[in-house]
Amino acid sequence: MIDASLTVIGWREWVVLPHIAPQPIKMKVDTGAKTSCLHAFKVKPFSKNGQAWIRFWLHPNQDSMEEAVCESPVFDRRYVTDSGGHKQLRYVIKTPLQIGTQEFDIEMTITNRDNMKFRMLLGRRALAGRFMVDSQASFLTSAPTSR
Repeated sequence: MIDASLTVIGWREWVVLPHIAPQPIKMKVDTGAKTSCLHAFKVKPFSKNGQAWIRFWLHPNQDSMEEAVCESPVFDRRYVTDSGGHKQLRYVIKTPLQIGTQEFDIEMTITNRDNMKFRMLLGRRALAGRFMVDSQASFLTSAPTSR
């Protein structure tokens, strides 16, 4: 049954992670992934006020080697099985995500996606109850602006 109250998005969209990287990031919708993930080519755990944090480096633009250094509290660590069947223990962060006019918190794993085209995947947990995906369309939402 189609829910007309859900926002329709394309298979790829622009998003902003306002607490992590202020510039828009091109992401791919991945209905096969339970949790969203973000590319980081270097991850360093550290402690801040007795809490586990990570500092990570990312290339927000898939066509550039421009670097952004980001920090976030660690929400969890989970084993994730990738599309090739390989299990990997990943850091999980919880952060706001802005897509079109909506902003909400999502859980996201941090992993190296250097060999992948998209710097971010948006998984089923973030999609559920919010969006329907038009697999033939791209960039249906207005691009969020940098903060």
